[in-house]
Amino acid sequence: MHTNLQSPDSYDAWAGRSEECADQLTEAPVRLMQAMLDYSDPVKLPSRLPPLWHWLYFLPGERQSNIGPDGHPQRGGFLPPITLPRRMWAGGRLRFLRPLTVGEPVRRLSTIRGIQTKSGRSGELVFVTVSHEVADAKGVAIREEQDIVYRDAPAPGSPVPQPAAAPTDEQFGRTVIPDPVLLMRYSALTFNGHRIHYDRPYAMHEEGYPGLVVHGPLIATLLVEELRRVHPQKTVRSFEFKAVSPLFDTAPFALNGKIEDTTARLWARGPQGQLAMQASAELE
Repeated sequence: MHTNLQSPDSYDAWAGRSEECADQLTEAPVRLMQAMLDYSDPVKLPSRLPPLWHWLYFLPGERQSNIGPDGHPQRGGFLPPITLPRRMWAGGRLRFLRPLTVGEPVRRLSTIRGIQTKSGRSGELVFVTVSHEVADAKGVAIREEQDIVYRDAPAPGSPVPQPAAAPTDEQFGRTVIPDPVLLMRYSALTFNGHRIHYDRPYAMHEEGYPGLVVHGPLIATLLVEELRRVHPQKTVRSFEFKAVSPLFDTAPFALNGKIEDTTARLWARGPQGQLAMQASAELE
């Protein structure tokens, strides 16, 4: 087990830290995302950026010499230098104030809102909450909070927690086959070097997974895309999601949803019926 966790006081310098970056909503990532999502006409581009597609921009551009053994940038920089070996984007909350226009310049202000250390059944955990404001010339268009979790690697022979069962009362849904090509294409689109998504020997032998791990943001995007496919006339005003248990490229999984008044309840169900991700969206 990992034992070199810094004390919470050592992270005080990072709390409240902010950084700002600029980008342009160029057409190429939109076209490639449509191709990855198997749009019938991936060449016909939307004029407005669909929900969650801003994750295709403001990508990290770390030098190759600054990449750690897991494929992520080395610890430190904007995020605190937490030394726990596993890190994941565990969930988030978003408000879509108005749509962004494809082709327009944008900027993002990011701020570390909180750092919390806990002890769980699997060892030490550190939760980092980061807020983002994405704006164009008219002002802020998206407000977002991301939950990033750092954790110990599981001890050899430690019991695997049994995930909760997913709901079965869906009104709509479809099955996804998470093959390695899909995971590679999403990693490439988001410039995500985390090796658990494309390097099978690393994922299995170094981090102990049974296969390649499906990206949490990809699952969230697929849930919103399924909602938009079934209810194209509705506008997503807010979205929140939480990763509950991981999905792998070893078996298909299901995207499901149910509309309750102006709220869409969404979830991903794993091959054993387990709840992999739960989410909700406010609609109008």
